[in-house]
Amino acid sequence: MKTVLTAIAALLFSSLSWAAATITIVNGDPPGVGFNDAAPAVPVGGNTGTTLGAQRLNAFQAAASKWGETLDSSVPIRVLATWDALPCTDTAAVLGSAGALEVFADFPGAPHPNAWYGKAETNKLIGFDADPDVPDLRARFNVNLGQPGCLTGSPFYLGLDNHHGPNTDLVTVLLHEFAHGLGFQTYTDDETGELLAGIPSIWDYFLLDTTTGKVWKDMTDAERAASAVKSGKLVWNGVQVSNAARIVLQPGTPILTVLTPPDVAGVYQIGTASFGPPLASPGLTGEVMPVVDTPPDLGLACAPLSPLNARAVRGKIALLDRGGCTFIIKARHVQDAGAIGIIVADNVPGAPPPDLGGSDPAIVIPVVRITQEDGQALKSAIAQRTRTRSGLYANLGVNLAVRAGTDPLGRVLMYAPRPNQPGSSVSHYDTSARPNQLMEPAINGDLRHEVKPPDDLTYPLLKDIGW
Repeated sequence: MKTVLTAIAALLFSSLSWAAATITIVNGDPPGVGFNDAAPAVPVGGNTGTTLGAQRLNAFQAAASKWGETLDSSVPIRVLATWDALPCTDTAAVLGSAGALEVFADFPGAPHPNAWYGKAETNKLIGFDADPDVPDLRARFNVNLGQPGCLTGSPFYLGLDNHHGPNTDLVTVLLHEFAHGLGFQTYTDDETGELLAGIPSIWDYFLLDTTTGKVWKDMTDAERAASAVKSGKLVWNGVQVSNAARIVLQPGTPILTVLTPPDVAGVYQIGTASFGPPLASPGLTGEVMPVVDTPPDLGLACAPLSPLNARAVRGKIALLDRGGCTFIIKARHVQDAGAIGIIVADNVPGAPPPDLGGSDPAIVIPVVRITQEDGQALKSAIAQRTRTRSGLYANLGVNLAVRAGTDPLGRVLMYAPRPNQPGSSVSHYDTSARPNQLMEPAINGDLRHEVKPPDDLTYPLLKDIGW
C-alpha cells in the first residue's frame, strides 16, 4: 500500500557513496539557478567550491555524508533537491523543508502492520527500491536568503566547519531537514488529528500523551488534536531515545514549584532568563507578592516602584506582567525595590512560556516567565492578600532528578505548543532540551554537526521507528 505525496520534476544527478548507506543528491534546479549558479565564490570553511552552486552542492554532500555514515541501508537513498524562493521577510524566513515523497504500509516484513513508513525506510526494510521512478526525499531551500527583503545580510554559511558566526549554518539545516525526510515526522495531521488515509504513522505508535496514557495510534481525531497542544505532556515513548537521553541530556530541569496554598500548589513550566543568576538546587524559596502599578490590575514595573509596591515586594518574589518595556528594565526596578526573585506572567495565551532575552550583569536575582494562564491562576490565589502578605510560597529552582527535556520518568518531551504551530508541532523535540538538539523546531547557533549520542538524539528516534 502506498500514497504518492509529491510529483517529480526533471532531474540531474550527482551522487556519493559511503560504507553504511549511499546518499544521492538529485539536482532538480534549472540552468543558472541553485546548484547550477555559476557566480564566483571564495572557498570557505573547508568548502573548496569556486562557484556558489558548487559550494551549495558540497554542503549538501557533507550532510549526506554524515547521514550516510550513520544509517544502515543496502538501498541507495535519493534526495531530490532544489533551491526555491521560499517565504521570507526582512526579519524572518523559511530556511528550507524536506519530507518523504511516498509512504508505504503493510509491505512484507513491516515491523508494525497498519503503519505508514517513509520511502527511504521502507526500502531499507524490504531490501529494494519500492518505486524506482520516484526519489525518496524532497528537499527545498531558500535561494534568496540574505538578499534584500529576505533576512537581509544574513545568508547561509556554506563552510563545512560550523564556524558560521551570526549566519545560519547550511549543513546544520540540511542535517535537520534530511532527518524529517528519513522519518522524523508524523504523516498524521497535527491540527485536526486526521490520519493519512485512515492509517497511523509509525511515529504515532510512540507518541504518548501522559495525561491520558494513550499513544496517538489509539486516539480519536479529536483526542490527537487536543494532545498536540499539551505542552510538557506529550512524550516519545521509545526505548532507544529514553536510553540515549541519559547520556545526551543534562541533569536538571528548571521549574517553578508552588508550595502553598493547596489549590495552586504544584510544578509549573517556566522560561528562564539569559540574565541574572542561573537557577540551581535547592533553589530560592520565598513568598510571592504582585506588583500592581498599571490599571486595570496589572504590574508592569516599567518605572521605579512606588513606596507601597516596594514595601510589598521587599524580601519577596515579585509577580509581574509582561509588556510595556524590556525584561531588563522590569528586573532593575524590582531588584532596586528589594525583591529576591521575579516571576513574569505572559500577556498572551500560549505554552510553553518562552525564555527571556537581554543582558545586564547588574541583575543578581533570578527571573523566570510563566504562561498567561498560570499567571492568572496565581493572581486569583492571592486576590485576598494583605499589603505585605499573600500566603503563596514558591521555589525557583532546578529538579536534578529530571533531565532537561524529559518528563519525570525520563521520556523525552515532544514539541506541543499552544496554539498549534503547523509544520513544527509534534514532529520535533521540545525546546526545553539541554543541550540544544538538532531536531528542535528552530536551529540553534550552538549545534554541532552531529546526529547521534553522546551529542544528539536524532538517530536514536529513527532507530525506534525501525531504522
